[in-house]
Amino acid sequence: MKRIAFFAIFMLAIGVSSFAQDKYGHLNFGNLISAMPATKSANSELEAYQKQLVAKGEDMAKKFQAEYQQLVADAQSGDETPANLQKREAALQKKQQEIVAYEQEVAQKVQKKRNELLEPIIQQAEAAIDEVAKANGYKMIFDSSVFNSILFAQDSDDIMPLVAKKLGVTVPSK
Repeated sequence: MKRIAFFAIFMLAIGVSSFAQDKYGHLNFGNLISAMPATKSANSELEAYQKQLVAKGEDMAKKFQAEYQQLVADAQSGDETPANLQKREAALQKKQQEIVAYEQEVAQKVQKKRNELLEPIIQQAEAAIDEVAKANGYKMIFDSSVFNSILFAQDSDDIMPLVAKKLGVTVPSK
């Protein structure tokens, strides 16, 4: 019986001592991604893509506005038949729905393009974090950019400088 108690205490002591040696770190992943040069070029490319799509939408809206104003003018002049005015009005309503659908399509395309551009950057950052964590013996790394994800941290190292150095980027200090 004494042997079992001694063995249990011995195992508990080993577990506690190994837990005490665990290293934990944290970094602000959002700041890291923002500091990477590839992010700046991805943002520029995304902005140009978005401007191109928005320009098409603005052109659609201008044409719609011109047709609407012409419809109003024709209705006020009395030169058009009521049946013809209704047809033109229905066509304008359809164009308005197309513009709304295009706006939604633009939002989806921009989000898809953002994901395509950022995915390799995020993978590069995650790989650097993994390498730094393994090389420095960290058991866990927390992302401090997520609001309320860390409620308490004790003996946690900010590994941002190590990862930034690995990636060759400069991250502004707090």
